[in-house]
Amino acid sequence: MVRGANMNLGAPQCKNCWKWGYMARVCYIQGSKCTKCNGLHLTDNHHDFAWCCKANNKLNPPRLETKKGKPCPHSFKCINCKGSHGADSVECPFWKYCFNKEWHSKEYAKLREARRTSICSSMNETAI
Repeated sequence: MVRGANMNLGAPQCKNCWKWGYMARVCYIQGSKCTKCNGLHLTDNHHDFAWCCKANNKLNPPRLETKKGKPCPHSFKCINCKGSHGADSVECPFWKYCFNKEWHSKEYAKLREARRTSICSSMNETAI
């Protein structure tokens, strides 16, 4: 006997901004963001547009250009969990809980509260 199953689509990940909970067609970002540096370029174009992979002789010591075909040696923070991996990485807790919409809602609420607290504390420090 064959039984029907309930679909559990989970939380979709936007392919424009790489946040969870909605799809690219409803994203407010114009264009796409890089999964590595969160810059306004495709991840495939990271070496061409990212500040970290471009040479900068004004720094002390000068930063050398990352060679074409070589992986980006720089570490970044995931836009979702702030971990040291790309936003589309399977190492991300948001990926591990991709079928749990409630978990995603709670985590984003925590992140929003942390950001609000950080902004309020920085505003209080400047007012002093």
